Amino acid sequence: MHKEMEKQLRGYGLTTAQIIYRMPDHQAILQTYIWQDYDLAPDFPEMRGFLKFWQEKLDGPLHSVRYIHRRLISATEWRALKGEFIIN
Repeated sequence: MHKEMEKQLRGYGLTTAQIIYRMPDHQAILQTYIWQDYDLAPDFPEMRGFLKFWQEKLDGPLHSVRYIHRRLISATEWRALKGEFIIN
């Protein structure tokens, strides 16, 4: 099974964050970075880990972070079925 599917079955959903940060040499200029990964709401350990890495290792100070989260599979939507479709 694919790593992404395993995460979804464990409750992970797709999180997308719009990270706005200041240019290191030109603090008045804002840049945007889009980050996306599978994460667990409401604590968002993956996103928090990435933002911690950003603050510790990268020079562009964070201005703001906006994010959305969507569970792609929920317990009521997943059913194990036996069967297959054969096309040609």
